[in-house]
Amino acid sequence: MTFTFVSNYINHHQIPLCDALYQELGEDFTFIQTMPMEEERVAMGWGVDVRRLSYVQCLYEAEYECLKKIVESDVVLFGWTQREELAISRLETGKATLRVSERLYREGQWKAVSPRGLIAKYHEHIKYRKQNVCMLCAGAYTASDFRLIGAYPGKLFKWGYFTELRTYSEDEFAQMKPQDGTIHIVWAGRFIPLKHPEYVVRLARTLRARGYAFYLHMLGDGELQPSVREEVEHAGLSQYFRFYGYTEPGRVRDVMEKCHIHLFTSNYLEGWGAVVNEGMNSGCVEVVNAQVGAAPYLIRHGENGLVYPDDNYGKMEELVLDLMEHWEAHRAMGRAAYETVRDMWNAGHAAKELLRFSEGLLRGAVVPAQEGPLSVAPAVSPGKMYWKMMDGGLCKSKNE
Repeated sequence: MTFTFVSNYINHHQIPLCDALYQELGEDFTFIQTMPMEEERVAMGWGVDVRRLSYVQCLYEAEYECLKKIVESDVVLFGWTQREELAISRLETGKATLRVSERLYREGQWKAVSPRGLIAKYHEHIKYRKQNVCMLCAGAYTASDFRLIGAYPGKLFKWGYFTELRTYSEDEFAQMKPQDGTIHIVWAGRFIPLKHPEYVVRLARTLRARGYAFYLHMLGDGELQPSVREEVEHAGLSQYFRFYGYTEPGRVRDVMEKCHIHLFTSNYLEGWGAVVNEGMNSGCVEVVNAQVGAAPYLIRHGENGLVYPDDNYGKMEELVLDLMEHWEAHRAMGRAAYETVRDMWNAGHAAKELLRFSEGLLRGAVVPAQEGPLSVAPAVSPGKMYWKMMDGGLCKSKNE
């Protein structure tokens, strides 16, 4: 089987999956990059030397060869390309095609009533609803958006981003976190409004007032970093904080490995949130806004992490305070989080499921996985998602 993945550019969030696909298929796998990476992303440490990845071809350097591969490959997976005509040219052939998308209406599903928007969605998605094409939903809110416009009926499946997998022996995992009584909390991301870095300062004020032993690691940079640092200094909290600035992805993981709790405070504008994968793989107890796309797929509340509703700071603080007060009773969630990524939500497993699923697609049979990547994506409306998670969630454990 020849398999081609077409997306804007390759980055550290896509390389693990592509490496796994290349390991399975060899030269029958190709990643087509449609544009150079933006300078802002390169400055954040996302830059990749595509010349060292033998499976990468650049559309802007070899357009004819890439277009030929898009039409002739057995299966093609389209991500975000800025070149919709590439997907259209493939769909017109009627050949087996996969698409992957984050949610359409991050700012609210009311936008689905826009006539202009619906016309665009018709030509991109609805028009081909009966063809041999499926949608991989990179986030738990994606399926609801596509169901709203009548696209991909019965052909919406769970997907996501698959970061570098790190595995540990029993001894390594047991000794990975500091055991001196101080709880280390990590926050990683761009310092921008949707990610709420200011919540961390509010939390630190409360933790200090309650007399807990804690230390906060904040990795990343952005427009709000100066004001956050100033607030920390003004509140006399500097002894509890370390600011790392822009941090290379591997270094982010090194820091996470030494932390007990990963705090992810992004709001509904966060399509997936790959740092949730990374925090879980690092054995952190996750405290995540349920509005984040990754949360309902990855986290079983109270078992392998914790979620709070509707960007609610007060609920988030309650969860962290309970962890601090009863740490020994809750620390096992970090181990369960690690096992979720090690056993299910990783690039190697996802690649095997993707190829198995694709083989079925070539035969005209859609065969979903039982759980995890490529299982059926329930179309749960955003307003009901948190309560769905409290009632058992979208991700079941193997024993359920």
